[in-house]
Amino acid sequence: MQAPARDTGWGPMQVHFEAARLAAAAFEAAGIAVQLHEPNLPVFAEEGESKRLAKKAKDGGEREWRGDSFLKLADRGQLLAAMRILRDDLGYEQVIDVTGVDYDAEDANLWGVYCLLSLRHKARLTVKVDVPKDDCWLDSIVSLYSAANWHERESSEFFGIVYRGHPDPRHVLLPDDWVGFPLRKDYEFPDEYHGISCN
Repeated sequence: MQAPARDTGWGPMQVHFEAARLAAAAFEAAGIAVQLHEPNLPVFAEEGESKRLAKKAKDGGEREWRGDSFLKLADRGQLLAAMRILRDDLGYEQVIDVTGVDYDAEDANLWGVYCLLSLRHKARLTVKVDVPKDDCWLDSIVSLYSAANWHERESSEFFGIVYRGHPDPRHVLLPDDWVGFPLRKDYEFPDEYHGISCN
């Protein structure tokens, strides 16, 4: 199936796929271990696809997905070096999101997720990295991307990721004495907070 000339607000998806491939090659050239993940479904869904995928998921088949490619760093200790390459060498001027993902309460890891944008190349890129729940830290990227400041603070509140070196790690949305991390899968919402019902 051939994608149309313009299938997203930022142009053809192939531009973003190629941007991820170029970033992966730049990381590898710099000695940064990375895995490139590319979608295995076409940009647009085919007729009847949802039923086929539901059956496949029920039968335990290989996972299929559409959307953007992403890069997964093998070592969270190389995050700052990777982000510096993206900013200085590949032209990703903006970070548009920094967050976490908890896919499963039983999983030992969260994912740290970074979404970047290159206005020069009209390309976007997603970088992910494992964060062990029992040693939950990532280096802050605020020194490279000042827009990460509030994103990291919010992610810290809701997922419990400590962003080492963050200039102002105060809470943004939750009270300072809030217990737990509400976006983790094992979070149990309290019945009340200082006498105020949470139900």
